[in-house]
Amino acid sequence: MSRHALVVGAGVIGLSSAYHLRRRGFEVTVLERDRAGHAVASYGNAGIVVPSHFVPLAAPGVIGQALKWLLDPMSPFSVRPRPSLDLLRWSWRFWRSATVAQVRRAGPLLLALNLASRRLYSELVSELGVDVGFTPRGILMLCHTQRGLDEEAAMAAAARDLGLDARVLDLAAVRALEGSAELDVVGAVHVAEDAHLDPGALMQALRAHLERTGVRFALGTEVTGVRDHGTGAEVELRLPDTQRTTLRGDAVVIAAGSWSAQLARQLGLRLLLQPGKGYSLTIERPSQYLRTAAILVEARVSTTLIGGRFRIGGTMEIAGFDERVSQARLEGIKRSARRYFPRLPRAELDEAAPWTGFRPVSPDGLPYLGRAPRHANVVVATGHAMMGFSLGPVTGQLVAELVAGESPTLDLGLLDPGRHG
Repeated sequence: MSRHALVVGAGVIGLSSAYHLRRRGFEVTVLERDRAGHAVASYGNAGIVVPSHFVPLAAPGVIGQALKWLLDPMSPFSVRPRPSLDLLRWSWRFWRSATVAQVRRAGPLLLALNLASRRLYSELVSELGVDVGFTPRGILMLCHTQRGLDEEAAMAAAARDLGLDARVLDLAAVRALEGSAELDVVGAVHVAEDAHLDPGALMQALRAHLERTGVRFALGTEVTGVRDHGTGAEVELRLPDTQRTTLRGDAVVIAAGSWSAQLARQLGLRLLLQPGKGYSLTIERPSQYLRTAAILVEARVSTTLIGGRFRIGGTMEIAGFDERVSQARLEGIKRSARRYFPRLPRAELDEAAPWTGFRPVSPDGLPYLGRAPRHANVVVATGHAMMGFSLGPVTGQLVAELVAGESPTLDLGLLDPGRHG
């Protein structure tokens, strides 16, 4: 008799978990609070798969830079002070984690996770048989200043030591690779292993595939509680008509993004998550664009060409679940884009559709991935921050291994959901 897994969340982590669970023969039900099934953060992001990003968000120098940005409403990172014990705990852990030792511990694991995810994306795209914009052109770390290029060159050396194909390019080499755009940069680092996709197309294709293979979706269904009763687990639900009910299964996967901490708390588990609001602008008919995914290094802004549209995104705003759109943040992205793309018309940026979404940010820059302590039938998969889309497939595979009682293919010790209490 097949086992039944309940997956809370229909973002890229939830759908990837459902995909790998179904491949192992589980009956799967995906529960999603959004009525359309659009877990927002998985649709409007840059769609980049980033083996190049092996340094966690909490790293040396980040605190000092963040303090410089604190009073700038257009800066790429901000923390809005507010009376919150959770924010205080998160901030304290972030400060404690921003060390060289933490980077040395976390870097090899992040690289292994991202490389595995890159391989799994290639296999998934082939199986889906649908054009989702998979583009294996690597990534360009574009530098506006010589200081920025020098710092990225040092990172490239570290990347090569870890086995990545990372090369420093001068302006002429950048232009040879991307001749169509007028760029104001001194050079770039190109990392060949990265790739990008159309996140919306990938999510739609994956959901359609799951439905064809028998995965059930309960949309507009808010999970208000999770319990492990020893022989299985159950979730309490608020249905679209406001009725409440209970659904039982053999296992529950908490993959609810920034909302996961509220559910985990009912299991006595403290996930120090903060919702990090990200922004993007998508130009429908761009006159300036890059075919290769890029990071505008000094501005902390990303660019990707997605189905002929040019998406420019960035910022990390720690301000709770505040859905208001900051025009200052959008203005900061626009100014940054024009600094690197001087011939990009301001009108195209002003007409671009804005997007915001909450990304679940842990204080040490690592996901929470593993069984909930003392609850063998509950698996937690959240806290991926800006790497959620990149790490979706490998997270799904590891979740399925855990639920199936298999030994994980990677050591998950650093990702223990109980590491913060």
